[in-house]
Amino acid sequence: MIRLLLLVCSIAGAALASDVVELTDDDFEDQIDDHDLALVEFFAPWCGHCKRLAPEYESAATKLKGKVPLIKVDCTANTNTCTKYGVSGYPTLKIFRDGEDSGSYDGPRTADGIVSHLKKQAGPSSIEVKTPEELGSFINNADASVIGFFEDPASTPQADFLKAASAMRENYRFAHTNNEELIKKYEIKNEGIILFRPQRLANKFESSNVQYTEAKFSNTKIKTFVQDNIFGICPYMTEDNKDQFKGKDLLVAYYDVDYEKNPKGSNYWRNRVMKVAQKFLEAGEKLHFAVASHKSFGHELSEFGLDSINGEIPVVAVKTAKDEKYVMQEEFSRDGKVLERFLEDYFGGKLKRYLKSEPIPETNDGPVKIVVAENFDDIVNDETKDVLIEFYAPWCGHCKSLEPKYKELADKVSSDSNIVIAKMDATTNDVPSPYQVQGFPTLYFAPMGKKKSPKKYEGGREINDFMSYLKKECTHPLTAVEEEKKAKKKDREDL
Repeated sequence: MIRLLLLVCSIAGAALASDVVELTDDDFEDQIDDHDLALVEFFAPWCGHCKRLAPEYESAATKLKGKVPLIKVDCTANTNTCTKYGVSGYPTLKIFRDGEDSGSYDGPRTADGIVSHLKKQAGPSSIEVKTPEELGSFINNADASVIGFFEDPASTPQADFLKAASAMRENYRFAHTNNEELIKKYEIKNEGIILFRPQRLANKFESSNVQYTEAKFSNTKIKTFVQDNIFGICPYMTEDNKDQFKGKDLLVAYYDVDYEKNPKGSNYWRNRVMKVAQKFLEAGEKLHFAVASHKSFGHELSEFGLDSINGEIPVVAVKTAKDEKYVMQEEFSRDGKVLERFLEDYFGGKLKRYLKSEPIPETNDGPVKIVVAENFDDIVNDETKDVLIEFYAPWCGHCKSLEPKYKELADKVSSDSNIVIAKMDATTNDVPSPYQVQGFPTLYFAPMGKKKSPKKYEGGREINDFMSYLKKECTHPLTAVEEEKKAKKKDREDL
C-alpha cells in the first residue's frame, strides 16, 4: 500500500511539474536580474486567452529549458509588479534583457512560434563565422542569411552592420566574418554584404544571393537592402514570417506546400507562380507574391470562401493593403495562362472584389436594420442618413445583453427618417475599412455626408446614453426629442 501511495504521489508530482517559472512581487526583481534574456507572461487565472495560451507556453518552456526561461506572474495576486510594467490586459507578454523590460513580445503564440522567436532573440544579433565550414553551415538554413564581410573588425562599416543586425534580429539571420580566405572567395574589396536566399528555394528566375552595392555603409541603407531583397520574387509564407507581409498588396497561392516532406512538389507550383510573377514585375507592376500551405492558413482561406480545397492544385487570392480581396475563380493551369489572365484583369481594374457576406435579407422592415457586406454601402454609406451600427458576434454575451436595449432605442427613433439603427454580424461578413472591430460589441456612428470618417461610439449602453449621444451627434435634430419637447410644452400649457 505504501509503495502504491508513493507511486501515485510520484506520478501526481510529475504531472504538476512545470518548466514555467512563476514569480511574485517578493522575488520578481531579484530573479529577473539573473537572466540575460527572459520571456514573461503577465496573466489572470480567469482569463480565457491565458488558459488557451497555457499549454503552448508550457511546451515552449520545456523546449527552451536551460536556454531561455519562460516566466509567469499572476497579476491578481501580484499587483505591484504588474502595475510597474504597465499591464492593462491579459495575457501581456514582455521580453526582458538583463533584468530590464525591452518591449512587448509580438511574436506567434504557439509553442513552436515562441521557441523560434526566442532563439532568434538569444545570443548575439550577428554570429561571427571564422571558417568556410562555419559559413556553409550558417547559410544552409530554411531562412535567408545576411553575411557581412569586413577586413577590419573595428571598422565603421562593421559597426553599422552590427547595428542593423541588432535592430532586425527578430525577423532575419545575420553573421559576419573577418576571415581573409572568405573575403577573397567572395571577391569582397575591404568590406561587403551578401544576402544568401534559402537553398531549398533556389530557382532559375533569380540569383541565389544578392550583393550590397551601395558605395557607402549606413545602418539605414543596410536595413533597406535587407528588406528589399530578403524574400525575392515569391517567398514561402509561414506562421513565423506572415507579419512581415502585412500592409502590402499580396498575391498568395495556397496549396500543399511542405518543404520537409515534399520539397520538389512544393517548388513545382511555386516555379509556375514565379514565372508569371516575373513577367508582371519586370513590366513595373506593383504586387508582392508568395506561396503558403493551405493547412497552415485555413483561416485565411475561409476569409476568401476557399475552405474546401484539397491542396493538390493551388488556389490564388489577392489581399491589398486596404483589405480589398480578389479570388481567382478559374482552376490554376500548369502553363500559367489562367494566373496570367487573372493578373491582367487585376491590374486592368476588371475584377470584382470578393466580399464574405451573408445573403441580403429578403425583408428588412424591423426597427434595427440588418446589414451584411453586400448591402453595407446601401445602408451604412447612404449619404442622406445618419447611421448608428453595432458590429456583433452571435456568441457574445455582452452583445446579447445589449440586444433588447438596442431594439428599444431603434423603436424610439423609428419615426425619424434621418437616422438608421443597424447591426452586422462581424463573424460572417467582411467589415469594410475604415471600421476597426477588435472586440464585441463595437459600435460606430456614420454621419451623413461624412461616411469616410465614422466615429467610434465609446459611451454607455443604456437608452439614455444612446439618446444623449444621438442628440449631440445627429446632423438634424432628433424627431423623438422634438416630439418630447412639444409634449412637455403642451402639458405645461394644459396646466
